Parts: sequence; structure tokens; C-alpha cells
Amino acid sequence: MEKVVLKAEKRNAKGKKVGALRRAGKLPAVIYGRHLEPVAIELEAHSAGLTLGKLSSSSLVTIELEGREYPSLVREKQRNFIKGDLTHVDFLAVDLTEKIRAKVRIELVGVAAAVKDFNAVLVRGSNSIEVECLPTDLPERITVDIAPLAQIGNGIYVRDVVLPPNLRVLNDEDEMIAVATAPKVEAVEAAPVVPEVGVVEPAEPELSVERGKKVEEGGEEAKGE
Repeated sequence: MEKVVLKAEKRNAKGKKVGALRRAGKLPAVIYGRHLEPVAIELEAHSAGLTLGKLSSSSLVTIELEGREYPSLVREKQRNFIKGDLTHVDFLAVDLTEKIRAKVRIELVGVAAAVKDFNAVLVRGSNSIEVECLPTDLPERITVDIAPLAQIGNGIYVRDVVLPPNLRVLNDEDEMIAVATAPKVEAVEAAPVVPEVGVVEPAEPELSVERGKKVEEGGEEAKGE
């Protein structure tokens, strides 16, 4: 990947003064790391916003500060709730010779026959995989082909993802990434049966038997008189 560099300056404005800094077109940030104490910095807001918008959380970006370069990862981005503009960024400085742990975004590609041919519903599981590797070996994304989902019930799990040997996966191998499930079928309630107007329903059998019994009893009494 092409080296991405962001030029930064040390930031003196803090607290309430940060608002004025933003209005001046600057983006407040902080950079810290295992071998670096936190340093308050500022970036040019417009250019930094365009660059950071193209990077993932596993993308390396070089912060150039006072003539020194700090390979870093974006650890947190804060945005204005209404405008969506970046308001603050946290950078984690890393040592290119030391392994790090980071989450890499999963990107699903391809066509699942279960969805295309059997109207299955594709359910997403994990959106990222945590790996351990050198910063320079950290991929921006992990591509997973969903073509193996040929039948309803088929799933793709962490154990099915093939990664380069220089990446050590930290997730449980049985963690689900995607599965093709049967579409939901809404139950249709049967409409109640309404008797037609003018139709006389037959008398219940018990009533007919009782009447016959009374007639027989009445006949026996008349015969005995």
C-alpha cells in the first residue's frame, strides 16, 4: 500500500480553546504509544478529513511531527453529531519491529446460491477478525467469499477463512461470520366461520334423543292406563 503521511504540529490549545482551533480549520488530535507519552497535536482539518475517510482502523498512517515520523493506527475518531465532520482523532504510534494486535474489518464478496436460488436470508455474524502480526503485515480488510453458501443452513466460520501465515488469528475458530437461513414465513390466521343468514342449523343430537325418549316414556304410560 502507498505510504500515507499526515503533517502535524504540537498543539497548545486545550479545553475551551479547542473550539477556536476548529473554527480556524484545524483538527485536534493526540498521538500516544507504548514507547511514546501522549502528545497533543493538530492537523489541517480538510486534508486530514479526506485522508482519514479512506482509511480503516487497520490502515497504517505516518504522522510527521517536528521532523520525525511516527507510524500509527487510528484508534478513535470523534465526529460532530450534526455535520458529521471530524472533531478529534486518537493515533496509536507503533513500532514496526514489534507485533501488535488489531481488529481487521471483514468484507463479504461474491454471490451465495442459497440466497439467489432458494430465497435464503444472509445473516451477518462477526464484522471483524482480531489478528496478531507486525504492523507492516496488517491488512486493511479481510475478504470472505460467500459462494460456499449453496444451501439453506450453510455457514462460514472463522476456521474457514484462509489468511497469510504471518497473521495469527485470535478469535474463536467456531465464531460465525455469515450463515444462510430460511426466510421467515408469516403465519396466516384462519378467518372465523360466520353462519349464513336464513340457514337453520340442525338440532343437536342429544335434544333429538331426549325428545324420542320422552315420547317412548309417554307411550308406555298411556298403554298402561
